[in-house]
Amino acid sequence: MAFAAGGKLAAAVTAAGGLGLIGGGYGDAAWLKQQFGEAGNAKVGCGFITWSLAKQPALLDLVLDLAPAAIMLSFGAPGPFAARIHATGTPLICQVQTMAHARAAVDAGADIIVAQGAEAGGHGLLRATLTLVPEVADMLARVAPDTLLLAAGGIADGRGLAASLMLGADGVLIGSRFWATAEALVSPAFQNAAVAAEGDATIRTSVPDKLRKLDWPESFSARVMRNRIISDWHGREAELADESIIAREGARYFAAMQNGDADNTGVWVGEAAGMIRDVPRAGDVVQRIVGEAEQLLAVKAPGFVNAGR
Repeated sequence: MAFAAGGKLAAAVTAAGGLGLIGGGYGDAAWLKQQFGEAGNAKVGCGFITWSLAKQPALLDLVLDLAPAAIMLSFGAPGPFAARIHATGTPLICQVQTMAHARAAVDAGADIIVAQGAEAGGHGLLRATLTLVPEVADMLARVAPDTLLLAAGGIADGRGLAASLMLGADGVLIGSRFWATAEALVSPAFQNAAVAAEGDATIRTSVPDKLRKLDWPESFSARVMRNRIISDWHGREAELADESIIAREGARYFAAMQNGDADNTGVWVGEAAGMIRDVPRAGDVVQRIVGEAEQLLAVKAPGFVNAGR
């Protein structure tokens, strides 16, 4: 949710009973200060891409001085930052994509672990939410029973929340569904493209990172919508090493991003696009998801059990 989850979105989620996170992403000091200002007095957290934060470690101190409700670290080793975060009493959230990541998060003293499946929009690995979450839950039950577990990846409604609880999670972390809300810093054209799409319309690819000249670790790919620019270059990524090509295609990518051209830039939504059919207020999404899950767990789930008696 880098640069899509700003202060207004985070504050709206918190006001509705969740915990909103500002997407600190690759790190921009002025932007981070602005977004915490936009959040006002709401208790919100902030997430960082860990390998990028390592290049600008002062940004962590900047955010910690703003008294965030939590710090979330994703896509890199949390250990180098954990002591600084713990020293301030700030809860540490670690997003993980493998069991090795989960063990590293436990070693770093994570208060909350987010098990992210490959269904998620944006960057990730290959494990699926349905199998990763219960495996991490079993591991935490053995070695860190006080650590909370959240499920992420492909969760956009009450069914996903209810299912995650049954898998052993304590809650969920949701990206794509909030990406398509009124408060998100996302072009309406991109949101409308997702509303019109099915989950089949997304793809895992390294093309957006090549076009932006971002040096992501090789193991991580991005899930975005399959559109014209992605289709042009997926499978031809090696050609983007040519400086003349990358200059032309990178300019195409960034111009489309600024102009709301959903065919020629990265549209960062996950497989949950198939369950996104509107662009409501974020608070309405929180209440809708919780209400649906409560209904399913209170009414439908007992019905399954009783039907077998």
